[in-house]
This record gives sequence, C-alpha cells and structure tokens, in this order.
Amino acid sequence: MDRTIDWDGEAVVTVDQTALPQAYRVLRLRDVDSLIDAISRLAIRGAPALGGAGALGVALLARDHDAQVVRLEAERLASARPTAVNLRWGVNRALSRLAEGPDAVLAEALAVLEADIKANHDASGRAAELVREVCERRPLRLLTHCNAGRLATVGWGSALGVVRHLAAAGEVGEVLADETRPLLQGARLTAYELAEMNVPYRICPDSAAATAMAQGLVDCVVVGADRIAANGDVANKIGTYAVALAAARHGVPFIVVAPESTVDEAIADGSAIPIEQRDPAEVTHYAGVPIAPPGAGAFNPAFDVTPADLVTAIVTEDRVWRPLP
Repeated sequence: MDRTIDWDGEAVVTVDQTALPQAYRVLRLRDVDSLIDAISRLAIRGAPALGGAGALGVALLARDHDAQVVRLEAERLASARPTAVNLRWGVNRALSRLAEGPDAVLAEALAVLEADIKANHDASGRAAELVREVCERRPLRLLTHCNAGRLATVGWGSALGVVRHLAAAGEVGEVLADETRPLLQGARLTAYELAEMNVPYRICPDSAAATAMAQGLVDCVVVGADRIAANGDVANKIGTYAVALAAARHGVPFIVVAPESTVDEAIADGSAIPIEQRDPAEVTHYAGVPIAPPGAGAFNPAFDVTPADLVTAIVTEDRVWRPLP
C-alpha cells in the first residue's frame, strides 16, 4: 500500500500494525464495528492516521444508514480512543458534509487523507530546517520515541518525516529508536520504517534514553504528538515526558512535529487532556505469556503529558511554535 489507510471503493483498507514486523498484512474493513475494533487493538494507530480512519468510518456509516444513526454511531467511533484528538476531528470533518449525502461525506473523507499527507510533509520539512538551525554537529544523531512515521499517518510521517528529509540530504548519522513500552511501537514499527529508509539506527530501551544523552549520543529529540493543548503542553506516547526531562537536563533540543489538527485550542493545558488507560495484560504478559505473578496489577497509561516548558518547539505545517514557560 502507498498509504497506511485508504479507501478501495467499497471498504477501508489499512496496514495491520499489530502484525509488523513479522508480517505485512492489509485489513479490509467494511463496517464501523470492524473499524472500531482495529482502532481499539492498535491495528490502526497514530494520531493523523486515526483522523483519516475517523473520516472514512463516517463515510462507511453514511453509505448504509440514515443521518440519525450515522451521528449516533459516529460518536461511538470518535470515542474509541480518547486521547488522540485527530480521531474526533476526522469524524467531525466528515459529519460536516452529512446533509449533502454519502458521496459528499466520502469526498470529504478522501480530502482528509490528501491533506494529511501534505500537512505532514510540510511540517516535517519545516522541522528539518529547525533541526539544522539548533544542531551544529553533522552527521546528526537523533532520538525518537514511539512511532511517528508513515505508519502513524496517512503517509510520509511527522517526526520520522524529519528523518526522511534530513537523510535525503545525507545529514543523518544514526537514529536511536526508543523501544516504547508496552507494545514496542518503536522497536517494531519505527525500526521497520528506518530499515525501509536505509537509515542507520539502534533500538534503545526506554530507560536508557537518558544515559544515551548523558554520553553525548543524541543531538536532538524529535517526537510526534497525539494532542497539543492551547498552552503547548503535549500528550504523546507514555515515556515521552521522561525523555523530555532528560533532554532538558542535558541541553538537548526537544522538538514536537504534528499537523495543526493535533492542536486542541479548546483545552487550556495538559491537565484537561484525557489519558487512556489500557489493559494491564499489555504489561503483565508478553506475546500472551504471563511474565508477572498471577493477579499482578499494572499502571498502564497509554500516554503522558510533557509540559510546554520542556518543549523547544512545536512544528506544524503552518508554524514553528516555541511555547513560553
């Protein structure tokens, strides 16, 4: 597939991100229940990709149901993952054309897909220029957390889009990809994409990121985002906050790259961002095998919030935003 998520004329088609890197599997989702299931189990993940999924889900609904049912089911879809604002944003974009009929809804959903690719290409290009400004050393040694590449977007990528731009210019020496607990999105997905791009990389245990910075192995941290509050607080995959703290301690620039659709002006600061809590089994089990004592609980938030004063800059397709402490 050229895109992580797309429309084939009858169904939503998407790369199953739970199967990578062992298998490249494409799902064909013909109804909203299947789509919600794919979102909930992280077969579809990444804020921008979820925006596309939300819009396409409304197109599926509009094809088969009247407006009242569409709106009810669209709310269920928008609530499938509460932290990433793009999912609801995509749903609302498609719903805005509901009165015009199913074809108009689908046209809007397809426009969301096109716009996402351009937005991420432009934002990451702008961020690459910023990295060049704030980092003197070449080739660059970058660290990223979770997966913010083409698999997390409709195409191209946000944080890994920056790597694409810099690598094309021969300016990347190495990327440290945090493994990213608990589902190892960095080890499974970011490493997969870096290998595709022929960019030198090593997988870094989440707990080793601070040591890598202390040893001078990181020139810049580049991450994506799932929701950005009006003051510049950033929600991203759990562990991002710890990376930002380490970057501040060691004087390493910490740059967030995301489309404008990830900025939620309705939320004043990060304290109001809903944080999804996931199944304890994601921590107490590995590949379905228990690794903790029977009955062990787990604190398993999917995301954390990095305060704005730890962020060097937030870069979107429209702006470079340096939040003030």
